Amino acid sequence: MPTSRPIDPARFNWTLMRSFLAVLDAGSVMRAARQLGALQPTLSRHIAELETQLGVPLFERTGRGVVPTTIARDIADAARQMQAGAEGVSRVLAGAQRVTTGSVRLSASTSAAAFLMPALIERFQQEEPGIQVELVASNQITNLLRREADIAVRMVRPAQDALVARKLGDIAITACAHTRYLARWGTPRRPQDLLQHRVLGGDRDDTVLRGMQALSMPVDRTVFPVRTDDQVAYARLVEAGAGIGFLTQYSVSRLSGVVPILPQLRIAPLPCWLVVHREIRASPLIRRTYDFLAAAIPGELG
Repeated sequence: MPTSRPIDPARFNWTLMRSFLAVLDAGSVMRAARQLGALQPTLSRHIAELETQLGVPLFERTGRGVVPTTIARDIADAARQMQAGAEGVSRVLAGAQRVTTGSVRLSASTSAAAFLMPALIERFQQEEPGIQVELVASNQITNLLRREADIAVRMVRPAQDALVARKLGDIAITACAHTRYLARWGTPRRPQDLLQHRVLGGDRDDTVLRGMQALSMPVDRTVFPVRTDDQVAYARLVEAGAGIGFLTQYSVSRLSGVVPILPQLRIAPLPCWLVVHREIRASPLIRRTYDFLAAAIPGELG
C-alpha cells in the first residue's frame, strides 16, 4: 500500500489542488473539465501529478467516474481552506487595484495648498501612482455636502452631521522675518518693539490687527505698511524681506531665509481638521487617501 510522504513546500504545486477539488466535487474528470472550461487530459495530468507529489492515490477509477480514496477525503477540508485562502488573496488584490486607480478631489486653504500639501502629495504619489489628486486651493469652506471636494483640510470643525471630522493636531503660528530684514532693521526683543518695526498686516482680515491690540498696542490698520489677505502673497512678502509677519510654522520651514523671532510671544494655534463625507469614507479610494493624510499631516504641523 503506498505510503504518503511529507510535502516539500518549495516544490509543491499548489495550483493542482484546484483541479483536485473540481474532480472531487464533480465525481468525474470529464464533468470537472466541463465545469472548469478545461481539457479532460489536462485535469487527468494534474491529478496524476498531485498523486505523485503526495505519494498516494487520490481516486479510484470506475466506469462511471472516480471514487475518492480515504486520503482524498481526509485532505479535502485542508484543500478547501487553501482554495478559500487563494480566493481571499484574489479579492484583496482586486480591492487594491480598485483603490490604486481613480481621482480624489482635495480641498485646503491657499497657505496649506502652497506649503503643506505639495510634499505630502509627492509622497502619496510614490505610494499610489495610480491615484490622481485634484488640489483645490481656497480659503472658502468647500462644501463637501455638494461634493465640491472629497476630502478637506480645515481650520474649523464642520457642524454638519453628514461630515466626519478628525482633528490631526494644532498648527503653530509664529512671528518671523527674513534675515535680510533683521540685518537692516534689527531684531525685536519684546512684543512692544513691533511698534518700531514694519509689520505686515491684512487688508480686510483683521487677525494681525486684533492680535496687536490684545497686546495693549493701540493701533489701527494704517500701522501696516503692506496689507494683503492672500496667505501665499503674505508669506512671500515676508520671504522678500518686506517686513515682520505671522505665519504657520510649516510655512516658515519652507521659506528660504525666514526665521522665527520673539519666542516669548505666545500665539494661539489653529486646529487642523481632516474632513470627509460620511458616505464617501466607505469608498476604498477615498479611504486610502484619507488614511494617508491622517497619518502624514500631524508630522508636518510642527
